[in-house]
Amino acid sequence: MSTRIPASHIRIKRAYEPPAHDDGARILIDRLWPRGIKKEALALDQWAKELAPSTELRQWFGHDPALWEEFRRRYAAELQPHADLIESLRALARKDSITLVYGAHDEAHNNAVAMRGFLLAPGPVDAST
Repeated sequence: MSTRIPASHIRIKRAYEPPAHDDGARILIDRLWPRGIKKEALALDQWAKELAPSTELRQWFGHDPALWEEFRRRYAAELQPHADLIESLRALARKDSITLVYGAHDEAHNNAVAMRGFLLAPGPVDAST
């Protein structure tokens, strides 16, 4: 499907921020459960562990802004086998708002920011978008 997703339909939010009525479907895209958060407090619709960066990639990156572009490239490569899951998130976002929930402290350099960019770009996941 080639219908563009409105940018306003894909939000990102730290797991430590309270859910809001306008979050839409809330999807945790971290491999690890956020420290100190109860399941009910996150009010998740889905936990997409398969779409989280691998442990090796996450540890290599360490949220170092100098490694951001290379992280995005490697993350895009890891997502290639999960094109069906990416497309299911895009389908959700075409219909209504979704919120990608993440636990990282760095709000500018994390997998949710990268995933939002991948989802908004047409076609297969590519780090150049």
